[in-house]
Amino acid sequence: MSVSISADGTAISYTKQGSGAAVILVGGALDDGSENAGLADALAADFTVINYSRRGRGESGDTLPYDVQREIEDLAALTSIVGGASHVYGVSSGAALALRSAAAGVPITKLGLFEAPYPVDSTAIERWRAYRAELNRAEIGPGEMVAAFMQLAGSAEDEITVARHHPVWRQLMTVADTLRYDAACLGDGPPTPEFLAKVRQPVLVATGTLPDPHMGSLQPGYFDAAADLLARYLPRAERHVFAGQSHIADPALVARELRRFFGP
Repeated sequence: MSVSISADGTAISYTKQGSGAAVILVGGALDDGSENAGLADALAADFTVINYSRRGRGESGDTLPYDVQREIEDLAALTSIVGGASHVYGVSSGAALALRSAAAGVPITKLGLFEAPYPVDSTAIERWRAYRAELNRAEIGPGEMVAAFMQLAGSAEDEITVARHHPVWRQLMTVADTLRYDAACLGDGPPTPEFLAKVRQPVLVATGTLPDPHMGSLQPGYFDAAADLLARYLPRAERHVFAGQSHIADPALVARELRRFFGP
């Protein structure tokens, strides 16, 4: 594990493996980089892979108050350790952060996005905004934050009760505050065409085909609707579907497609 120092002095922990053109992996909600570890291994034969813990997660620091711009600076600092430019692959809310970073001018060569969870239709937007309001209640505790996230995704009350007694629950409590960070990266609704027009890099916009069993309240096509909107308005977008995959995709399949897209 190595450390990069961001612009505000926050230490961002990361692993670096492989050789070749650089790829930075950006994880999603409640993830400290562990979910991308398999993909990092799969890509390391062809690329220099940076897999990092976003601020407030794992061994990374967290300087308050939070601002999305600080997370953008974290990604920019990581590009500097691999020569000043990198491909970037973002998963779920990490895709939204990667997209914001590209629009802000972080030196990203090509950008891969997998199932960015933007709400698109009016019902989804209303539910998303209610969730954000719940996260921002002054008196909310970490357990309530995680429960609200699970409810948004479709977990029933009995499933949340069971989760509270699972050993992983204590670990989730340590990163619950970062759910606010993910929500800030996504904003209040789908990205505007004007925002997406700022992203000039080639962008792979990908989804799976299977519903995630833990996301039962998301209507069919939730991730597809967001991906189709991105592909419509990003100037250099390429749409891709990973057949037979859900929200956590097979690293080997993803690596194969990223080799093609990020390749020479």
